Amino acid sequence: MAEKSAGADEKQQLMFKVNERILCFHGPLLYEAKVVKAEMWDGSDPDAPEPGPHYFVHYKGWKQTWDEWVDESRTMKFNEENLAKQKALKQAALQSAGKRSIVVASKHSSRIGSETESPQPQPQQQQQQQQRSRKRTRESSVEKTRDEREESLMKGPEIKIPIPNALKAQLVDDWERITKDKLLVPLPRSPTVAEMLGQYQEYRRGSKDKRRSGRRNDDDIVDEIIEGLKLYFNKALGNILLYRFERYQYKQLCEKHPDKAPSEIYGCEHLLRLFVRLPALIAHTNMDDEAIQVLKEHMGDVLKYIHKFSKSLFADEYENASPAYVAVAKGT
Repeated sequence: MAEKSAGADEKQQLMFKVNERILCFHGPLLYEAKVVKAEMWDGSDPDAPEPGPHYFVHYKGWKQTWDEWVDESRTMKFNEENLAKQKALKQAALQSAGKRSIVVASKHSSRIGSETESPQPQPQQQQQQQQRSRKRTRESSVEKTRDEREESLMKGPEIKIPIPNALKAQLVDDWERITKDKLLVPLPRSPTVAEMLGQYQEYRRGSKDKRRSGRRNDDDIVDEIIEGLKLYFNKALGNILLYRFERYQYKQLCEKHPDKAPSEIYGCEHLLRLFVRLPALIAHTNMDDEAIQVLKEHMGDVLKYIHKFSKSLFADEYENASPAYVAVAKGT
């Protein structure tokens, strides 16, 4: 790795020391890690082109095969405030990841119940025993699903899409406002996901950066990826991107705007949640390594754009939900 001569000023730029306990982003979540090496890179090494502080970290409880070099943007101090952020990110990921599997388990249980119904009257005691048995089966299934889901999250995603720290903080703030403060993103948003992605396309066309000139026309690739992002967003929003408190708002908007796709109503607050889920979604496709690499590069570019123009893309204030909404939302 390229390491500069360690002058006094450079040592001061290293936030962490060797053997220090830190929190480190791996995918969308924070994990406890230990600093094994700490170096200041100057960007002269082609294998380590990004200049600045870098740390070789070992994740607590993980095999050494997961040890890796990370830049300082992926690291955080190990303190109570950041531990709270770690917990909030994990809760948000679990809640989002669990919606589909729990709904499937619930539908499966209902179907089993209807199939085993008999037109013949049964003794009350036997009916009660069957009800208790079905309840235990459902509870066991949901608990097993929850454990498997948490174990899967702890392994970390195989495909990494780097999310800037400021956008990770936005995700945490978004989760707290909705799940804790019972606020809602004001909808329809301006700009919407579709409008923002269109603005990004124009931004890319106006850019002189042609880093991918060796591949087929970059504008064509961008257009395909943007269309794919909108398709993913439209399919994923109602299934895996909403918090429970938002589902009634989603139902209201579907009834009010039946001819509009979610990407024409929702904004960057919800699109950002999709980037957390994309590694798992991509991992289940049959894309080859080259296609995945191209996709990752462009996803990184979109995130950089969102980060650069975040002040105009995210809502400054969320809106209070009415008491009537809160009452209905609790039952959804």
